[in-house]
Amino acid sequence: MESWTAPAVPTLPRTGTGAAPLALFDSARRETAPVEVDGRPATMYVCGITPYDATHLGHAATMIAFDLANRVWRDAGHEVDYVQNVTDIDDPLLERAARDGEDWVVLAMRETALFREDMEALRIVPPKRYVGAVESIPQIARKVSALIASGHAYTLDDGTGDVYFSVATAPRFGTESNLSRTEMLRLAAERGGDPQRPGKRDPLDPLLWLGLREGEPAWDGGDLGPGRPGWHIECAVIAQSLLGDTVDVQGGGNDLLFPHHECSAAHAEALSGKAPFATHYVHAGMIGLDGDKMSKSQGNLVFVSRLRADGVDPMAVRLGLLADHYRNDRQWTDDVLKTGQQRLSRWREAARAGIGPSGVELLAQLRERLADDLDSPGALAAVDAWVDATLADAGDDREAPALMTAAVDALLGIKL
Repeated sequence: MESWTAPAVPTLPRTGTGAAPLALFDSARRETAPVEVDGRPATMYVCGITPYDATHLGHAATMIAFDLANRVWRDAGHEVDYVQNVTDIDDPLLERAARDGEDWVVLAMRETALFREDMEALRIVPPKRYVGAVESIPQIARKVSALIASGHAYTLDDGTGDVYFSVATAPRFGTESNLSRTEMLRLAAERGGDPQRPGKRDPLDPLLWLGLREGEPAWDGGDLGPGRPGWHIECAVIAQSLLGDTVDVQGGGNDLLFPHHECSAAHAEALSGKAPFATHYVHAGMIGLDGDKMSKSQGNLVFVSRLRADGVDPMAVRLGLLADHYRNDRQWTDDVLKTGQQRLSRWREAARAGIGPSGVELLAQLRERLADDLDSPGALAAVDAWVDATLADAGDDREAPALMTAAVDALLGIKL
């Protein structure tokens, strides 16, 4: 599957002793720790969209968070092997297509194309490999068969051909999300699981392969018979096939912590025999609207494409989403957008100045803040202070405006 066009990212000068290594909060350990990538490419797998609707601000905030990590690594001279998936076959996609009387393939292609456009507008550096679930089905089916053969999975006895993963065979199950069994059961029911399904060995056992259903698309699963993959195994197989048995970062929104990331990690560890699947499980916060949770069910999503169509500068949107820490659940309001627009205007004004405070010091501050668990509010505050001083005619560095412009472009993704 094709990704999107990469923005031009300036190369920044190396100054002083260099920035500290990127440290990120790991949901499993519940602590911030450096991501050790010295001497090899950093590996990052981020769960992408299910393309049954347009890109909303929650998607944008998540993608911006991991774009920051990508940019910090690249600025430090690391190669980044970044993979992102597209869940281009799943129940929500089929349900939306049926509701609207539309071909599910056409719906998926259209919304994926719109997502690419939104990512380009927001100046997200694209993943090295952008992979759809459909194109990965033959490989996924082989891995499900391997899990059955190793005793990690079983086929239901009800004639459906449905295959489930046995969480009883995964002793680390639950160590990523740190949730109680009661909490896991509740979230499984709310987030696409089927804990009440008869015939399962454990209510928490996740679906690996859905057997053929009348009127639904299906693919040749070899020994499994016709059907299509479950959600969690899709990401496990794509990640391991392209990045190896383990990765530095598995990322996504915090609504993916359970069951999706917990289950995909269990699948990956069962397939490879290596644990943990990721050294850092990194999760971005949810975006609400004017005090309410932003969700499709409530019909209060704010779409990036709608904002762009209304003439909103995508850089102001990006600044609005960077104004709070990526791990925080937060609200999108008219004031957040207005502040982003005002900040963008002031930054652009200062970038046109002929002189300003030390650009080298500003660059060092940006690197320091972003290396500390992607502290974008701290980074924005550092730029704001430089801008205030510049507009007050302070400073004597004639190279500073150009360096500031390059730095906020390369590290924050803001084109002035």
